[in-house]
Amino acid sequence: MLISIIIANPKPRSFCHALALTAASACQSLGHEVRFHDLYLEAFDPVMDERELRMRRSESPLVEGHCAEAAEAEAFIVVHPNWWGQPPAILKGWVDRVLRADVAYRFSEGDAGTGIPRGLLKARTAIVLNTSDTPMERERAVFGDPLETLWGKCIFGYCGVPGFVHQTYSVVANSTAEERKVWLEHAREAVIKALPH
Repeated sequence: MLISIIIANPKPRSFCHALALTAASACQSLGHEVRFHDLYLEAFDPVMDERELRMRRSESPLVEGHCAEAAEAEAFIVVHPNWWGQPPAILKGWVDRVLRADVAYRFSEGDAGTGIPRGLLKARTAIVLNTSDTPMERERAVFGDPLETLWGKCIFGYCGVPGFVHQTYSVVANSTAEERKVWLEHAREAVIKALPH
């Protein structure tokens, strides 16, 4: 099974990176093929210009490579910090440029984009792991956990991926080594539980 892991955090020694590496190891322990993408390390350009939007293809080999992989991936694992209730801009640009029309979804012929699209992704599972410095009680009570809606409904649900797992680890800023160890084990178990054996 081909699993695409996407991480977006500018700090290479971040807890996000530890989560992504733990997820990769869990996937490999199940015998799955992992493609690991650190968007900052790859210098992924998040900006889609008018020509790319109109043509529905990019002149960037990196972007087109990501598109081809996204179409073939049987599962996604996305790891990023919660910044303003959103992913970092580089990851939002990855969504814009890679999970685009004719790669991740398509409208019926004659539909200019006002109807309900048909999801095209082969993936049956998407796992999103977030880090945050907001306590979860406040996140849910004040903000309503916008990342759950964004990834589960607006992105992966829209693109036809039926299985969705979302986990946030917080508060990272003042966490202890023991707490982070427990969180990594939790993430490993969540990945193993969500994927076929």
